[in-house]
Amino acid sequence: MLPPLLRARRGRAEADGGGLKTDRKQGIFLSNDTCFLGKDYNYLYIMAESADMEQLLTAFRKFAVHGDTKATGKDLTGKNWAKLCKDCKIIDGKNITGTDVDIVFSKVKQKTSRVINYEEFQKALEELAPKRFKGQSKEEALQSIHKLVEGREPTNVGVTKVAKTPAVDRLTDTSRYTGSHKERFDESGKGKGREGREEIVENTGYVGAYKNAGTYDTKVKAEK
Repeated sequence: MLPPLLRARRGRAEADGGGLKTDRKQGIFLSNDTCFLGKDYNYLYIMAESADMEQLLTAFRKFAVHGDTKATGKDLTGKNWAKLCKDCKIIDGKNITGTDVDIVFSKVKQKTSRVINYEEFQKALEELAPKRFKGQSKEEALQSIHKLVEGREPTNVGVTKVAKTPAVDRLTDTSRYTGSHKERFDESGKGKGREGREEIVENTGYVGAYKNAGTYDTKVKAEK
């Protein structure tokens, strides 16, 4: 009887129109060459699909450089590891919590290090997989947790949100401005530019507060 993982992988290959192919010297392969079972049935070698592993590595690198322009993408800090677990929904608040991911991070990293490399990152996922996907086999759980991470990137990249609070509203409501600040905006709240910042002197012969400038000639002509 074939081991469960090979049977599962065989089913996947057959669903894709493949099946098993054999080699008397080397054993049994899946048609997509992702699994190999030694002919003595004692050793099972798994070759992960290159595309999926590439997506996993890409996700690792994106989270590794998040928030640090000097980061090389080769190491993941504890903070960014926690963000990855949160953004990729590894942390579900039920089976996996923030405390769980912190413990695993400390477990897989070097004692004197504050970061983990890609190999240690994979070990961390392997540690969390059975707990995150209870009821699945170890291999199935690992595949499931990889799927959560593959192709993902940090959320809110380069986005700064303005907090909406009563205090902020009061500070940005131009209708409440007084004094010289009030003169810098029109009724719609649009800034007046230089006119609102400086007192522009006009040599018209009228005092600044006079509202009927330019109407004298019109009034005289009307009276005649």
